[in-house]
Amino acid sequence: MNIQQLEYIVAVEEYQHFGKAAEHCRVTQPTLSMMIQKLEEELDIKLFDRSVQPVRPTSTGTKIIEQARKVLHQVSLIKDISHEEKHNLSGTFRIAVLPTVAPYLLPRFFPQLLKKYPVIDIRMLEMKTSDSINSLLTNKTDAIIIATHIEHKDLIVYPLYYEEFYGYISNNEAIFKNELIRTSDIDGEHLWLLDEGHCFRDQLVRFCQMDNVKMHQIAYKLGSLETFMRMVESGNGMTFIPELATYQLDDRQKQLVRPFAIPRPTRQLFLITRSDFVRHELLNLFIKSLKEVIPEEMMALKNTQRLV
Repeated sequence: MNIQQLEYIVAVEEYQHFGKAAEHCRVTQPTLSMMIQKLEEELDIKLFDRSVQPVRPTSTGTKIIEQARKVLHQVSLIKDISHEEKHNLSGTFRIAVLPTVAPYLLPRFFPQLLKKYPVIDIRMLEMKTSDSINSLLTNKTDAIIIATHIEHKDLIVYPLYYEEFYGYISNNEAIFKNELIRTSDIDGEHLWLLDEGHCFRDQLVRFCQMDNVKMHQIAYKLGSLETFMRMVESGNGMTFIPELATYQLDDRQKQLVRPFAIPRPTRQLFLITRSDFVRHELLNLFIKSLKEVIPEEMMALKNTQRLV
């Protein structure tokens, strides 16, 4: 048994396909298959059910792959300690970011960070909150950016900034003429919302007490804030957008933006890592670069705002 074999079985479990796993591991499929078969012979156990598509682990295989992830994580920590001691920023840094954060935050600092520090290898993934937390706890990512404060003995939370929610309203809607949005004015039948499971949606539904919104959203399974914004701009309904999104709007688009009446719904963004993460120099550089591009007024909670 060797580290390479453990990497191969983890890749197959992740991609559910031997060919894609081989491509990820940069080996030929026959080589990967042969190495996995040798491991199975050594353990005298079948790790994968090859009779189904997509390929999935056997019950015993699932347990072994889970342990393999832990072993690979410990091996990666040895390399990370070496990088940290030498003040070396190289090495892969995997970070998951909410889909309602990534399009508006990353363009503000990420390209400049990579240009200034080309040795850094940062892999960005867009994930919902629950998937992000699971990826961090299972060592699939090194850090996550979410809008939920969590307490866990194995995690460390770094507060980043606060962000208001705004209405984005078609000029065909009756409430377009209002300067402020009141929750009592929101009509679920004309509202574009993300699917359940997005904390952006869940936080707004709670704040606006839109318990009946689910029945009105059956036909609205489009998937992204950007899609909803285009729908609004074409003259249909309203949606909600995060504060950073407003900084990307042109003058015509800004006319569709409406703030909430006080108290205004606001979320707090956090960066979270595992407690055993040792690349502190890289982490501190990432957080510093991120905070430098956040407007000063978003760094503290105002008395006109309410956390959701």
